[in-house]
Amino acid sequence: MMGIDKVTAIVLAGGSGKRMGGDCKKQYMLLKGHPLLYYSLKAFQDSPVDEIILVTNEASLCRNEIVEKYHMDKVTKIVPGGEERYESVYNGLLEAKDSDFVLIHDGARPFVTEEIILRCIGEVKIHEACVVGMPVKDTVKIVDENGFASYTPERKYVYLVQTPQAFSYPLILKAYQKVMKEQPPGITDDGMVVEYLQEKKVKLIDGSYQNIKITTPEDYFTALAFLENKKE
Repeated sequence: MMGIDKVTAIVLAGGSGKRMGGDCKKQYMLLKGHPLLYYSLKAFQDSPVDEIILVTNEASLCRNEIVEKYHMDKVTKIVPGGEERYESVYNGLLEAKDSDFVLIHDGARPFVTEEIILRCIGEVKIHEACVVGMPVKDTVKIVDENGFASYTPERKYVYLVQTPQAFSYPLILKAYQKVMKEQPPGITDDGMVVEYLQEKKVKLIDGSYQNIKITTPEDYFTALAFLENKKE
C-alpha cells in the first residue's frame, strides 16, 4: 500500500501478435519456460500496487495458466478487451472505479521493473499524468507524404514512449470518456488521450532501454538475451 491512495495496474493482453507469426498469440508464447504475460504480471504482483486488472479476451486461459498457477492474488478482475487498444483500456478503467491512480501497461513488455513502477507511482502523485520513455539514440527524420525528409527534430527532445503510463484516475477516466464519445483518429497511447483532453500536460519519466515491447521475432530473441544476461 502506498499511503491511503489506492493504486491499480491495468495490464493489456489483447494483442493478436500477427507480426510474430505462428498460431500462438504472443502474450502466451513461452519465454524461458514462462508465458510472456507472466513477467509483467509478476512485476506488478511484487510491487506496491494494490490491485491488477487484466484485460484480455482469453480469460479462462489467463486465469488457469497464469493467474492461478503462479498465485497472482493481486489480479482481482479479468475483463474483455475491445477492437482497438483505447477500447480495451476504457474497459479496464470502468473496473477501477475506487482507484486514486492507475498504471496502464502493455502485457507484451516483460521487462518492466519494480524501480520503474515505483518511479511511476511517485511521479504521478505529483504530476497526475506521467509516461515512461527513453531518449532516442539515433537521429530522427520527419518525412512528408512522399517519403522525403522535411524536418529533423533535436534529438534531446525526442523520446521513445513505453509503458507503464500513469495517471490520476479522475483525469484519465474523463479523457477516455471524451475519446470514446468523439473517437478521434490516430490515438496510439494513453498519453495522447490526455493530450486530446487538453487539461493537463504529460510528464515524461525515465523507463529503461530494456523495457522493450515484444512485437516481432527479433524482439523475442532480444528478450531471450536479456534474460540470459540477467540469469548470469
